[in-house]
Amino acid sequence: MEKIQMSGIAFTSWVVATLWILLGSYAVFTLVLTFLWSRIRKPVMPTDIPDDLFITVIIPVRNEAENIVALLEDLERQTLPASHFEVLVMDDSSTDSTAAIVSAFAQHSQARIRLIPLPEVRTSAPKKRAIETAISHAQGKLIVTTDGDCRAQAGWLQAIAACYIRTGAKLISSPVTFTDETSLTDHLQTVEFASLIGSGAASMSAGYPSMCNGANLAYEKDTFLEVGGYDGVRHIASGDDEFLMHKIAAHYPGSVHFLRHRDAIIRTAPHRSWASFYRQRKRWASKWKHYQSKTPLVLAVYIFASNFAVLLAGGLALAGYVPPSAFMGMLALKCIPEWFFLGSVLSFLQKPGSLAFIPLTQIFYPLYVCFFGLAAQQGQYEWKGRKLS
Repeated sequence: MEKIQMSGIAFTSWVVATLWILLGSYAVFTLVLTFLWSRIRKPVMPTDIPDDLFITVIIPVRNEAENIVALLEDLERQTLPASHFEVLVMDDSSTDSTAAIVSAFAQHSQARIRLIPLPEVRTSAPKKRAIETAISHAQGKLIVTTDGDCRAQAGWLQAIAACYIRTGAKLISSPVTFTDETSLTDHLQTVEFASLIGSGAASMSAGYPSMCNGANLAYEKDTFLEVGGYDGVRHIASGDDEFLMHKIAAHYPGSVHFLRHRDAIIRTAPHRSWASFYRQRKRWASKWKHYQSKTPLVLAVYIFASNFAVLLAGGLALAGYVPPSAFMGMLALKCIPEWFFLGSVLSFLQKPGSLAFIPLTQIFYPLYVCFFGLAAQQGQYEWKGRKLS
């Protein structure tokens, strides 16, 4: 019996030591992210856009009648001359008035707007199909993608064009955040989303791109075709953004850039229901097991383990195996560096009102990460009213 007790004590000590090491490494990791984020500089905006630079904006839509006009109006107000871009709205069998609204708007718009209906064909990845179809129609050298429920600032395309001219990047990831917050859950989503945007930008700064967002993504049309587009990942419901980025980064090392410019920020509405939030995050979390690049796969496992460590430490503290002071020290290792990192990203995104919600987000985030890391292993997802697998 005494030997069993000694073994249990030794095992518990080993677990506690492992938690300290893991959370200590996470603190260093977060501080490195903060440094990498801080060194991304605002690009210098050129005064002239070359005549041969033409952009195709692709907007996959399904049942966006309530939102699409606002985005099209934003595109009409772009500081980039209308002669330098076109807009392709890819209608994926909308059952509302989306198609009619876009057609009517295009008739009197100064911007080049085309509605392209997609055939009603069952596919596991409708957004990838919409983008691939659009690229076959695109006249632009540079492809820019966004979503039908997003809002763009007047300098959005100008900022992307400027970054492309200055860097010659093969792929440009730009920031995404939410519209004005009106509730606690809105602020929590803003903080959580800022962590994703900042982490993705930092990974690009380090030269190992891991995350991006298809609501604000730009890449060369020729590069898309050269790397085979979505070949090999076309069957996966999510990942029209990250899988493509990983392909381009592998083919052209150092060619992926993050555009840290406030004019380039795209805004979208936060989820107003738990069901819609759950469906989206489950779809996103499902991607990690399909990563072919080692960097994002290792990061996904590491982030899961670090957040699980907090939950395990809390359980050990409640059971009396970890002193309260030790548990508070572990929390400090995780939360204090995160606060500096998230504060910097939220400041750039012009979200000062969400800063006060960082501690509350940190309470829920370990549960959130572990829950979706496990929930995503189920094989079915939902997008715009469709069941995908």
